[in-house]
Amino acid sequence: MSSAAQPITFLKGHGTENDFVIIPDPEGRLDLTAADVARLCDRRAGIGGDGLLRLVRSAAHPEARSMAETAEWFMDYRNSDGSVAEMCGNGVRVFAHCLERMALAKTGDLAVATRAGVRRVSINEDGSITVHMGKARLPESEVTVAVGAREWPARNVNMGNPHAVVFVDELDDAGPLLDAPRVTPAEAYPQGTNVEFVVARGPHHVALRVHERGSGETRSCGTGACAVMVAAARRDGVDPAAEGRPATYTVDVPGGRLLITEHPDGEVEMTGPAVIVAEGIVDPALLRH
Repeated sequence: MSSAAQPITFLKGHGTENDFVIIPDPEGRLDLTAADVARLCDRRAGIGGDGLLRLVRSAAHPEARSMAETAEWFMDYRNSDGSVAEMCGNGVRVFAHCLERMALAKTGDLAVATRAGVRRVSINEDGSITVHMGKARLPESEVTVAVGAREWPARNVNMGNPHAVVFVDELDDAGPLLDAPRVTPAEAYPQGTNVEFVVARGPHHVALRVHERGSGETRSCGTGACAVMVAAARRDGVDPAAEGRPATYTVDVPGGRLLITEHPDGEVEMTGPAVIVAEGIVDPALLRH
């Protein structure tokens, strides 16, 4: 069905101010093009968001059918420019909260299919949501990030999507982040990457700014916070696999605070808030232009 054939119901939500347009499409009937997504995410001429979450039953989506027996729901995530992304940590929390709000999920455990695989989610009694983010991969490639005339060595971390983590003296060192930082060598990230700039705030406590691939600087990035936690732990000489006990870091983002735990088996968990702020109907004319 054409995305412009009928009015489309939407919700607007955020996780630590990483905000999303949410489109419930349980049977996978909508054909949202990259241009449609960009229009919906436009902050002046559309609804506005860092990305779009389409809520689809796994069995109804060709990329998720193989996960349908494990996870009923698939998070079809797009960046604000319309490009497809593998995973979004804040988005998964908002996605789960949306399912609960629509009475499609209950407090407790839930499985969500993503392009990075199935993610286990816990909808907690206090309203927070914990996402089991999988294991971090740490490619050994040497990476450099540059902003203007300044450059730094970076840690390559993959959380189902790619990240370059840079430790700086001040968060302002990242500059305005209007454009994507330069990352070399290009072959380290053939599909581009998210870039996090990180400072220490105290023991097991860091703060970051992030430039998200396809979206620009955002107020938060869940997978980025996880990548930063793992990179900071290794920098601090902390390795749960070697020590046999979990490590938890507080990660401050411009939009709030996340708690990230890495377990001895390598599993990374992220706990944080999710908020739905509005719901309504998209005028079909928006997607006809």
